[in-house]
Amino acid sequence: MKNKIKLLKQEIAKGVIGHENMIDALLIGLITNGHILLEGVPGLAKTTAVNALSKALSLDFKRVQFTPDLLPSDIIGAEIYDVKSGEFKIKHGPVFTNLLLADEINRAPAKVQSALLEVMQERQVTIGDESFKIEPPFLVLATQNPIEQEGAYTLPEAQLDRFMFKVIVGYNTEDEEYLIAQKAANETFESIEPVLLASELEEMKEEVKAVHIEEELSAYIVRLIFATRDPKKYGLEELQRYIAFGASPRATINMLKAVKARAYLRGNDFVSPIDIALSIKDVLRHRIILSYDAIAEGLSSDDIIQTILESIEIP
Repeated sequence: MKNKIKLLKQEIAKGVIGHENMIDALLIGLITNGHILLEGVPGLAKTTAVNALSKALSLDFKRVQFTPDLLPSDIIGAEIYDVKSGEFKIKHGPVFTNLLLADEINRAPAKVQSALLEVMQERQVTIGDESFKIEPPFLVLATQNPIEQEGAYTLPEAQLDRFMFKVIVGYNTEDEEYLIAQKAANETFESIEPVLLASELEEMKEEVKAVHIEEELSAYIVRLIFATRDPKKYGLEELQRYIAFGASPRATINMLKAVKARAYLRGNDFVSPIDIALSIKDVLRHRIILSYDAIAEGLSSDDIIQTILESIEIP
């Protein structure tokens, strides 16, 4: 299956140049059933990456542009009256898919966000008196623009906690952007072919569960998470006034899943400290609530995480 991972990345790279961290995050989310929040300005290939992933895996893909006038029924579906038959019929919404791109999720009001996040958690939808299961695999990839906040509805902390990762999508390098411009100008982007069957994806999920993690590394992960809640205990008194609330137990669960999947993507059957270092910011940055002091001094969650990572000894 490790060759399949290599092939999968090669296929996605036909449509997406660079952004290795985003691609890895999408793959980790897919094989651990974790939803992903992507934050970046428009034009950074977020939609293209999800589309490429769906093609390489032969999965169904739907995109919803979130707007202030969107209703929950636009997402999950509704009962519609059929004049000919005189009966109500169920119309499924776009959540009935494998990969759902919720574009600019912070543009829709809270009731729409809640409807989507409930589906993410329960993996089922209730329309009228009937409940419908969302068939696996089911992955939500939500995006938000960090620049334009006018008319935006900030996601509450409890809802942010449902996302396994929050990935910051940055700009390409100069060389990558030159290559993008060349391919776009000459229209030489290659078509993406399916390289992984649904049955192989399920097999991959089982292999990830079998990846070994030493007890000392599991305990190290727990210490990193606890340091966000009680920095003083770990000799980080200076961080105490910068953290209003630390990461929830979901952070620990998602870290353990993420490091196993990342080790697997790197071709290993055991977790190493590098897997923890590569995963921790994506798992924690949206789960640490900063104090007013931190905001006033221009500190970010990433700064806090980096300090913790550098201060707590690796076993």
